[in-house]
Amino acid sequence: MTKRDLVVRISNETGLIQQDVLAVVQRTLDYISEAVARGETVELRNFGVFEVKVRKARVGRNPNKPEKDVRIPPRAVVKFKPGKEMKEAVIKLTPEG
Repeated sequence: MTKRDLVVRISNETGLIQQDVLAVVQRTLDYISEAVARGETVELRNFGVFEVKVRKARVGRNPNKPEKDVRIPPRAVVKFKPGKEMKEAVIKLTPEG
């Protein structure tokens, strides 16, 4: 699903103009991005949590020159933890084996 798909679907269900829906969706995503960029945790109930975690420094290997170690510095990354309802819905997709 793309942002466009989301806007069209919301517009069809609510009767709102697509431009208005797009403005609200885009503003929502902008606010989430800005908060995460400041290091804040964004919690959307029944959906999930966006948070910033710092990965530790580690040693990697260059596949072209495996004898040479490459130092990978610590860095901040965005993590998403799905909410309970989303987890349960996704688990239902698990094929039986």
